[in-house]
Amino acid sequence: MTAKKSPPLSSRELLAKIGLDDLAHETLLFDDEALDSPLDDLAAALRDRFDSLTQATRLQAGDVVTWKPGLRNRRWPNYGKPAIIVEVLDTPLYDAEKDSGNPYFREPLDIALGVFIEDGPHRGDFMVWHVDSRRLQTWTSEEL
Repeated sequence: MTAKKSPPLSSRELLAKIGLDDLAHETLLFDDEALDSPLDDLAAALRDRFDSLTQATRLQAGDVVTWKPGLRNRRWPNYGKPAIIVEVLDTPLYDAEKDSGNPYFREPLDIALGVFIEDGPHRGDFMVWHVDSRRLQTWTSEEL
């Protein structure tokens, strides 16, 4: 008896299956950032994100951090949730993504960031990912 082949999943079904479909509604701007003049406000938002990305924060192992507003590019931690710096790399690693059209292409990964998985079968597990420190800021309890 031969096994019945399942039809291939659509990209939407695949994202839902791996739990990434809930990120689809996020945009570059926050809900409270009105766009009175779309191009002017978009340019201002781009300048704001650039300034935030290029504003250096001195971080070290043991620091508790969170994403800077508008700069989250990983699933965990969620905005406002703390993570801990496990290691600061002297020499950044670069994402192995070979497609220059991918947002992770040549991203300097200079921080090993420890987080708790927030949902799914591994909820509560401590995981470590490498991230770009320019996207992080010191966490404060007021962010909750």
